[in-house]
Amino acid sequence: MTKMVRSRFNHEVGESVEGCKILGRSIVAPPDSVERRRGIYDYLVEVPSISVMACPSREAAPARDASTRSTPDEMGGRLIRRIPSR
Repeated sequence: MTKMVRSRFNHEVGESVEGCKILGRSIVAPPDSVERRRGIYDYLVEVPSISVMACPSREAAPARDASTRSTPDEMGGRLIRRIPSR
C-alpha cells in the first residue's frame, strides 16, 4: 500500500520518511535561498503492512492492585524527611 507524505525536508528516493520507504518524489514549491525559504516536497511512500490482531501484551499483563503508591520497603528502605517551613 502507498500514500503521499508532504515534507519540507529534501530526501532522496530510497530513503525513509516517517518510517516508510520513499518510492517517488515531486517538488511542490522549490527552495528559495534569497528569501531563505525551504522547499516543499511530496513523497510517494510504501506503507508497511500491519496485520490486525488482538494485542497479546494486554491479555498477558498481570492484574495490578488498586493502590499505585509504593511502600517504604518497595522504595528500597529510603527515608524521606520533610523539612518544616520557617
